[in-house]
Amino acid sequence: MDEPRFDVFCGIDVGKHKHHVTGLDCSGRRLLDRGIVNDEQALRVAFSQLAERGRVLVVVDQVSGIAALPLAVARDLGLAVAYLPGLTMRRLADLYPGTDKTDPRDAFIIADAARTLPHTLRPVSRDEAT
Repeated sequence: MDEPRFDVFCGIDVGKHKHHVTGLDCSGRRLLDRGIVNDEQALRVAFSQLAERGRVLVVVDQVSGIAALPLAVARDLGLAVAYLPGLTMRRLADLYPGTDKTDPRDAFIIADAARTLPHTLRPVSRDEAT
């Protein structure tokens, strides 16, 4: 994905009722790492906090259904969005310490992939995010 330089990489492991959000700066330092209910206001608060640090790229691990609200809120706030395909995510997860599949770990891997391996990301069309 050819995008301009970003200051913050926000990985979201989406869930039906709750998402885990991890925000990393360019050096990999965690700026945000917490669970957030699938609620517009909660997402706006988290994304706005990250946007105070500069240009944000929001990356999800799936594009339809439960990812629709985070993607819509991010776009409404003027943030760039992208998708890390599932197979790529699973392969990358093998390169990180630990073997447990946890929401915090997955959100970190998504954010770190956005930060270090931008070529693994795919654009998200408005039609996909429904």
